[in-house]
Amino acid sequence: MALRAAATRAMFAGAAPQGFRRMCSTATANSFMPPPITAMGNGEGTPGREQAPPSTNLFVSGLNKRTGSEKLREAFSEFGRVIDAKVVTDRVSGYSKGFGFVRYATIDEAEKGRVGMDGKFLDGWVIFAEYARPRPERTPPQSNMSNSNGYNSYGRE
Repeated sequence: MALRAAATRAMFAGAAPQGFRRMCSTATANSFMPPPITAMGNGEGTPGREQAPPSTNLFVSGLNKRTGSEKLREAFSEFGRVIDAKVVTDRVSGYSKGFGFVRYATIDEAEKGRVGMDGKFLDGWVIFAEYARPRPERTPPQSNMSNSNGYNSYGRE
């Protein structure tokens, strides 16, 4: 029995790759330290993303799946006059996708709402508020009837 335990220990001692042992060990001086998160909850937006220009429209992410548009409006209305608040939902199931938009009357009110609600709790979840980026220009759909040789799939021009 003791021989079996010693063999098992020897087998597992050499089985783990060096990087895995180093990652799981806290005794070494080279242990992993995650970078500090400086842009969470202080009004600077999502870390690692470039800021959108200030506007009256805010993008709110991290919403609870049960948070509705009315609850979103109530939470943001303490910072100014909310024109519109909408939680984006799935077309088929009707469930929230976890993000939404809040539109204020002025840019100053939007700034107060962004700073006041970024990194705060709403319905038990931490939410993030930042200026919404404008939608990119969409090109109109092109016809798929013609191939690269000028003929459609039926062999006609």
